[in-house]
Amino acid sequence: MTSPLISAPELHDRLIQDPQSVVVFDCRFNLMEPAQGRQQYAVSHIPGAYYLDLNQDLSSPPQRYGGRHPLPDLDALAATLAQAGVEGGKTWVVAYDDSRFAYGARLWWLLRYMGHDGVSVLDGGFGAWQGLGLPVTSVVPEPRSGQFLPQRRSDWVVDVAAVQTRKDWPTVAVVDSREPGRYRGEYEPIDPVAGHIPGAINRCWTEVTDETGRSQAKPWHQDHWAAIASAEEVMVYCGSGVTACVNLLSLELAGITTGKLYAGSWSDWCASVLNLTEGV
Repeated sequence: MTSPLISAPELHDRLIQDPQSVVVFDCRFNLMEPAQGRQQYAVSHIPGAYYLDLNQDLSSPPQRYGGRHPLPDLDALAATLAQAGVEGGKTWVVAYDDSRFAYGARLWWLLRYMGHDGVSVLDGGFGAWQGLGLPVTSVVPEPRSGQFLPQRRSDWVVDVAAVQTRKDWPTVAVVDSREPGRYRGEYEPIDPVAGHIPGAINRCWTEVTDETGRSQAKPWHQDHWAAIASAEEVMVYCGSGVTACVNLLSLELAGITTGKLYAGSWSDWCASVLNLTEGV
């Protein structure tokens, strides 16, 4: 694959021509109503798609440190993927949501972090699929047989110590993916204190897509990251390490491969550096 994105017509054609070679995951989720995504999936989803829950499958339970959405237990996630038929290094995986890549990109990043490069995000999400009148179903697919042994790319993640140590290096860029108001410290709806990591620049994750949830054109991504394209390391964070993955997807679209995830993100910074844990 040459792009981390796949269009709805392309996915539809692949599911018809070679359905055994692709596994689709519905990653819809609502932070304010955690059960909503699974309920939506039960009503209507892409035929053959399995559901992955942000809190239960794509994250570990929050602790004192590590942020609100710590990285999941990779062995547990690998077992879940295998039960959906994913063969490590072989199966093509497609992730989708209805939130401008917010949760599909989390799975996209996690799979690549686990050593599986065959993964794309559905451009435009479930809305693009529905908008073309493509088939949907309420039928939950039966478990499939697969084998997935994660090959962790540990250098793709940075922790709070790495951020503190390297954030001011001239070869390093730190990117805050949250809304500009949160970055500027004008308000903070979730974490115990407003503001951002000193030295971070702001690139809001929602800018990566248009209002329909489709990706901006490739030249946009290149221009968007031009100021830090030469950085040897780009540390990306958000509130809890989820929507930062949308910016990591955008960096990939721009041809920049130096992006790393600060998995704990601002919620971990609040706990680890500022010693505040409300909302974590």
